[in-house]
Amino acid sequence: MQIFVGLGNPGAKYAANRHNIGFMALDRIAADHGFGPWKSKFQGQIAEGRLGADKVLLLKPETYMNKSGQSVGEAMRFYKLEPGDITVFHDELDLAPGNCRVKMGGGHAGHNGLRSIHQHITENYRRIRLGIGHPGRKELVAAYVLHDFHKMDQDWLDDLLRGLSDGAAHLADGDTGKFQNAVALRTAPPRSSKSGNATAPQPVAPDSESPAATDSRSPLQKLMDKFR
Repeated sequence: MQIFVGLGNPGAKYAANRHNIGFMALDRIAADHGFGPWKSKFQGQIAEGRLGADKVLLLKPETYMNKSGQSVGEAMRFYKLEPGDITVFHDELDLAPGNCRVKMGGGHAGHNGLRSIHQHITENYRRIRLGIGHPGRKELVAAYVLHDFHKMDQDWLDDLLRGLSDGAAHLADGDTGKFQNAVALRTAPPRSSKSGNATAPQPVAPDSESPAATDSRSPLQKLMDKFR
């Protein structure tokens, strides 16, 4: 069994905030994969279901962001799980809007929700970092994350959430490469070439950029191509 945690703040006032993208991710996964109804437990909202062959509990802590670890720790101990069985979906200022990266362990980078989870279960859990961009100045961060997504954000946000849902079963299975490819098919779909053939997106390694393509032409071929 695994627990997928989405970070956010409870209540209608915060529902569309950038800080609540973790809640949004779990809502999409629950709806698309036929999870059971949301119920109150572990100081949060939970929904049970399966992703592929794996039983998964979705958890949205209702303790407010800076006490998220209380809810996560309680659920983890109840099911006798380890930190490695926990995956946390959260907003990430240091990624461009719509980008997604997988990270295992490491620091919390000042994120209050992650900081709290660190305190309750250690840092040895998996994170799904969901890019929301940065306002540019540190003093603007609090207002930025607690502000609703703009209308112009809705297209990339919907693509990202759909991609997370598409790849959820791969994530539960531990295949982060296939998970990120599923996300990329939504957020950066294949482009059609002039010949009509689609160009597939390059696989994205966890927390890394895709390697640049290498030119396999011989020196003679390169020279001939200049005169075509």
